Amino acid sequence: MLNRLLITGAAGQLGTMLREKLRGRAAIMRLSDVADLGEAREGEELVPCDLSDGDAVMRLVEGCDGIVHLGGISVEKSFDLIEAANLRGVYNIYEAARAHGRPRIVFASSNHTIGYHPQTARLDHSAPYRPDGYYGVSKIFGEAVASLYHDKFGQESALVRIGSCTPKPENWRMLATWFSHDDFVALIEAVFRAPVLGCTMIWGASNNDHRWWDNSHAAFLGWQPKDNAADWAEEIARTVPRPDPDEAVARYQGGVFTDEPIHRS
Repeated sequence: MLNRLLITGAAGQLGTMLREKLRGRAAIMRLSDVADLGEAREGEELVPCDLSDGDAVMRLVEGCDGIVHLGGISVEKSFDLIEAANLRGVYNIYEAARAHGRPRIVFASSNHTIGYHPQTARLDHSAPYRPDGYYGVSKIFGEAVASLYHDKFGQESALVRIGSCTPKPENWRMLATWFSHDDFVALIEAVFRAPVLGCTMIWGASNNDHRWWDNSHAAFLGWQPKDNAADWAEEIARTVPRPDPDEAVARYQGGVFTDEPIHRS
């Protein structure tokens, strides 16, 4: 069991879910966000923190032996906003981890690092980056920082390129990209249980029949996702119109993000 697990972005959708589902996996969960986290419960520490503030992040990471880094902007925004939250923020997290004993990090990366690959492609860990916006670019930056800190300082990280982490798949694209909450929790447990992690990218998707991504390179973790978006295929076919094949959501792995305009300041 971890002594103190830090979750950044703990007030967001995924952070709120992990706050519940990771309860008991660490003696103390340190929860951080710039948004309201409510009241601390038994075994919780609430530490508001702006990730762009390096001194505050240094204090935030002190005493932690595991980090799940969800914090930052999770949608397409202007570069100025992305820069402060996602670029400066991830640098600060890694610098603080280096200074405080290199606690293992689960970094929430994204499928939007490869969003312009066509849906006909089957990708493994060697697929080239094809970001679909500034948000995707920021996650590539985060993966690069993780790689640098691993090679230079020995910092271990799991770079989880999250697909669509929702309670259930909601549309046709999610039949390939869905990542169930339980499978995400099981992956986090496997990451902190593994004797050696290195700096490993993992596609964040469940055991979907129509998956686009190959995780065989990460089999050493012993993680085997159990859920399958196909269990909702009939419901989606009945309730969600199938997109036109020429629409971005049906052409590219990044879906509608590839159709987003560039957000200028």
